[in-house]
Amino acid sequence: MEILQLSLPALEEKIIQELESNIALELVEPDVEESLPEDGEASSQEDAIDTAEDIDTQFSDLPPRSSSQGDGRDPKLDAMANIRARQESLSEQLLHQWSFAEVDSSIKDLGIELIGLIDADGFLTYTDTELSTHLHQEIDLRPSEEELNCTILALQQWLDPPGIAARSLQESFIIQIDSFFDDDPISWADVRVLIESHLDQLIENRLPQVATESGLGLERVKFAMSKMHELTISPGRMLAAESVLPVIPDAIVEFDDRADEYIVAICNGNLPTIRISNAYEKMLTDTHSDESTRNFIKRNLNSARWILEAVGQRKTTLLNVVKIVVDRQREFLDQGDAFLRPLPMIEVADMLGIHVATVSRAVADKWIQTPRGIFRLRRFFSGGYDSDQGGEMSWEAVKTRLKEIVEAEDKKSPLSDEAIAKSLRTQGIEIARRTVVKYRQQLSIPAARLRKEY
Repeated sequence: MEILQLSLPALEEKIIQELESNIALELVEPDVEESLPEDGEASSQEDAIDTAEDIDTQFSDLPPRSSSQGDGRDPKLDAMANIRARQESLSEQLLHQWSFAEVDSSIKDLGIELIGLIDADGFLTYTDTELSTHLHQEIDLRPSEEELNCTILALQQWLDPPGIAARSLQESFIIQIDSFFDDDPISWADVRVLIESHLDQLIENRLPQVATESGLGLERVKFAMSKMHELTISPGRMLAAESVLPVIPDAIVEFDDRADEYIVAICNGNLPTIRISNAYEKMLTDTHSDESTRNFIKRNLNSARWILEAVGQRKTTLLNVVKIVVDRQREFLDQGDAFLRPLPMIEVADMLGIHVATVSRAVADKWIQTPRGIFRLRRFFSGGYDSDQGGEMSWEAVKTRLKEIVEAEDKKSPLSDEAIAKSLRTQGIEIARRTVVKYRQQLSIPAARLRKEY
């Protein structure tokens, strides 16, 4: 179960950890690796690890373990060296910048403490009271209100990008505007007026009211809003964005024109090719070894067999699940999102004769590459509706239809939630207005008033 729920990158990391900790596991070097027969389910590069049923018959015949390659490099160390280097955190980068700030030593020391309180977006959202309490309790500092404000102002002046250490999004915008002001003073002056006095009205899309109250007129307001796209709502993430690993599909689906069917292959990506060390198996039967040594080797051999068998079972289970998905979702693969069908996990579990929890773990954090793009495998599992015109339709398909309706609407007179519900009913989808509201919010589609264009 532990191996089954791992994504491909996580499985690679798990295997590297096992290689590091288990003496009974070794990498298969390319010059001694036995050729593997094609099984019709995956290419030779995807068959880096044998399936569970082949393990017992193959690992004992493999050549003795070699501690290094011909060039003196250790393949196990090479595999572990592929782990990514850690990126500097936001605090570390800001502290490095702050070390060059030309300020008094008292402000410099207080600034170091405040940098540790800046959140991932780059904001210092604590109130003065909360800051004073924290500094007193944690490091026994009692700065005056003036010292605190001077230090925060210095942080805003010395740290980059502009907007770092702001107390709010509005203050961050003002700091950014001031840094851009010399480039286009007239336009940025309008932007500043809107941010300082009409931000809430802009968020609510009340542009005519803003145009009247600000005296700028509707066209100048709309132009100033276009300039706002140059501002960032999270200056801190420009320095230390959250690490996003590339999406590596766990399964690939391709269409075979001649057979008029979709073919499924399970990917092994860059998984290290591993096997059980023949040398340690022989040591287990060596009568000259003491009992504690044999017990140690036995534990490692059992653990090695476990990891190999678990990886093989993961491949088999995932392949069976994806085959059912492809069979059920043929219309989606042929025609697109609007034809996604309901597929409860319990139904798949019954078809495979396994527990529904096993199916849930098999699809967790997995991605599938199809001719229509790369998707989370879990996306294909949901309930749905009975459509008068198109048979069963999944919730995801209904969301797609809803999104299509909104995209096609007249933006000067956007559809209300009830109007969207009526439009879906004309397509044979019986849906309540409150369900439309829920799906619209899940799709991050604003209400009609906020979608209106002037």
